[in-house]
Amino acid sequence: MSNELLMDNNTQYSAHIENQRFREFSSQNITAILPVCNEEVSIGSIVLLTRLYADNVVVIDDGSTDRTTEVAKKAGAQVIVHKFNQGKAEALKTGFKIAVDLGADIIVTMDLNSQHNPADIPKLVAPIIKGDAEIVNGSRYLNHPGKNDSIYRRIGHTMQDTTAKMNLNLGITDTQSGFRAYAASTKDIFRFSGKKIAIENEMLADAGRSGIRITEVEIGAYNNSETSIRNPAKYMLGTLKTVVEDIENNRPLYLYSVPGFALATCGFYMGFKFMEAFFLGSANLNFGHTFLMVFLALIGVYMTLKGIVAHSMEGAFRQVDLV
Repeated sequence: MSNELLMDNNTQYSAHIENQRFREFSSQNITAILPVCNEEVSIGSIVLLTRLYADNVVVIDDGSTDRTTEVAKKAGAQVIVHKFNQGKAEALKTGFKIAVDLGADIIVTMDLNSQHNPADIPKLVAPIIKGDAEIVNGSRYLNHPGKNDSIYRRIGHTMQDTTAKMNLNLGITDTQSGFRAYAASTKDIFRFSGKKIAIENEMLADAGRSGIRITEVEIGAYNNSETSIRNPAKYMLGTLKTVVEDIENNRPLYLYSVPGFALATCGFYMGFKFMEAFFLGSANLNFGHTFLMVFLALIGVYMTLKGIVAHSMEGAFRQVDLV
């Protein structure tokens, strides 16, 4: 865990005083959800700090093989254990259910691997308490975009956020943030499938379609030893995969039908010009030329139809989800 999150006794006392003032401002039940897997080193301190700002801390142990559960319980968290790793979407689904059962008015989600600071929780939940929003996204880039990131991570972040903004029509500056606050009343709008796109983007998509109010607040961004040494090539490949999956899930017409229509048009145009020249006697049948125009026409028609079908099916699924 980074040194930025470690508190000495004086800092803890100051945080406690600050939290007392915050709790006097609102009596709403705040429950924090921490989906984790094999985080025995950092889970204890995070739970202790989070308890300063939340009424309940729920740790979803998603198939850990270390002492994560034991340490989290000793730190005062309520722990729900998945016997095997089911993924973050299922962990959040379980966490939201438990939070509602505990009487939460506001649900806060946090990621340990992003080094989120629990001291930002009052700032995160304030718009909900004031009635200005139903979802608050904690953004590392709201006022100082990518100032602590490497160049390749800034490029990847820009690609992901640009794609998400295009797909979701939301003015969010940090679409990959896992540090968010939700009014408990929003729990039924989320699918928690996480099958086609990252669960963070899926939840934003669900929120955007529901028409609820979403805002952002700036949160601290701390260096993470794991992400800072990540192989740039591997990171960029993962980013491209995320971008393609995001477009495929939300804008299949853009991914398939638009380029497919262009390819089909090119193939049919080549075929038309060839047939015109052939019948006028100025061209002979050439296997390579014929193969290319047939290939372009067929692959173009296939991609166009695939995009149309995927778009129709996605619309149907959305209607089912809203019922």
